[in-house]
Amino acid sequence: MKTDHLLFRSSHIHYTRYGHGPDLVFCFHGYGEDARSFAVLEEILGERFTLIAIDFPFHGSTDWQEGLLFEPSDMLSIIDILNPSRQQMHFLGYSMGGRVALQLLQLIPQQVSKVVLIATDGLHKNKWQWLATRTKIGNRLFAFSMKHPFIMNGLLDLLSRLGIYNNSLLKFIHYYLDDVEQRMILYRRWTTMRMFRPRLSVLKNIIQKNKIPVKMLFGKYDRVILAKHGHHFSKNAGDLVTVTEIEAGHQLLREKHIQLIADLLK
Repeated sequence: MKTDHLLFRSSHIHYTRYGHGPDLVFCFHGYGEDARSFAVLEEILGERFTLIAIDFPFHGSTDWQEGLLFEPSDMLSIIDILNPSRQQMHFLGYSMGGRVALQLLQLIPQQVSKVVLIATDGLHKNKWQWLATRTKIGNRLFAFSMKHPFIMNGLLDLLSRLGIYNNSLLKFIHYYLDDVEQRMILYRRWTTMRMFRPRLSVLKNIIQKNKIPVKMLFGKYDRVILAKHGHHFSKNAGDLVTVTEIEAGHQLLREKHIQLIADLLK
């Protein structure tokens, strides 16, 4: 394992390398996590792969100074710095990082050999997130509600009574809303990553045209990211897009699942 920073405009982007193998994998972590999430993979994959995990803005040790916008082109520029020879690479994305991987696949499919997605976001349109991050009035309301959480809490209680959100998901949301610092971090993270919105119909065509295997892993009891979105995306995709469900929840980057993840990547 080797950690380092690179200079990107006025920001310092933190990243970690795991392993020393000839095949290159870029790893994208989940919300509230960082490059350390992939440390569990080094022992089993380090001989065959070099894994590079990048801390997103407002995550881990990255010092982001470019305002509340991180575009897919920014991530591609960072990847080019870390992969100057344009070596073919794999993408490994977990949760929010899966959405990042899908967006990048849409932009540079010719450089991607395989994609492994773990409990991936990005396979359905989250109307609340779109409203909160992609519209001016929605983003202002989002910022206001983070400073005055009684509005959001009242809305969540209503949605709970209507049966729209289950209790497990509500507990997950309240973890980030019940603390003032976590609320403001949530606002900055969501707003900054708002441009990572892959177009699924375009992606399907790209995957077929370029013959890129996309392997997806979900937990059957995950109430944050539902496996049904993966199954829906895999329809009419032939053998290129596969979905695996296991007896687990959302936290799949764990020691007991590492062999399965390694097999998907290999």
